[in-house]
Amino acid sequence: MRTSSRLARPEGLAIVTMGVSGCGKSTLGALLASRLDCAFLEGDAFHEEAAVAKMRAGQALTDDDRWPWLDRLGLAIKESLATDGQVVAACSALRLRYRERLRATIGPSARFVLLDLGRDELERRMSQRPGHYMPPSLLDSQLATLERPARSEGVLTLDGSISPEGLCDRVKVWVSTTAPAAARN
Repeated sequence: MRTSSRLARPEGLAIVTMGVSGCGKSTLGALLASRLDCAFLEGDAFHEEAAVAKMRAGQALTDDDRWPWLDRLGLAIKESLATDGQVVAACSALRLRYRERLRATIGPSARFVLLDLGRDELERRMSQRPGHYMPPSLLDSQLATLERPARSEGVLTLDGSISPEGLCDRVKVWVSTTAPAAARN
């Protein structure tokens, strides 16, 4: 039975929390999924072991490393959406072409939320994650790869220093009051 916390959307709802490592996308994604009573897909879980080993060794991923990962995650989002009608996923989605590839797989229900933070705070957060495969030494490559979404993309950009609860509230209002980017084009 669906609870009142779910957001009714005829096309379904797939929210992708995005940004560089350490921005809080997984924290927000998990909280948002809990509040919406839907599945949460952690994008990190869809990386191949070779890609994780590469990052752990301090080597940035290439597009060739990322395409299969994005395809696996996009299909998992699409399947969860078909099964349940709503899903939240965390994925860096740093470049426009990555977001376009996810949108092409997911369909018109895809919504992206970018968490934005300054470099110093990102580095502080990354250094406080013991055991995470992404070393702080890769932060600069992530920041260099990030293509900030154009207004026409319809991506919600939020200050990542806001509490996860506050971010969650803002996302829910945004999703309830705006049409997906595909519907606006």
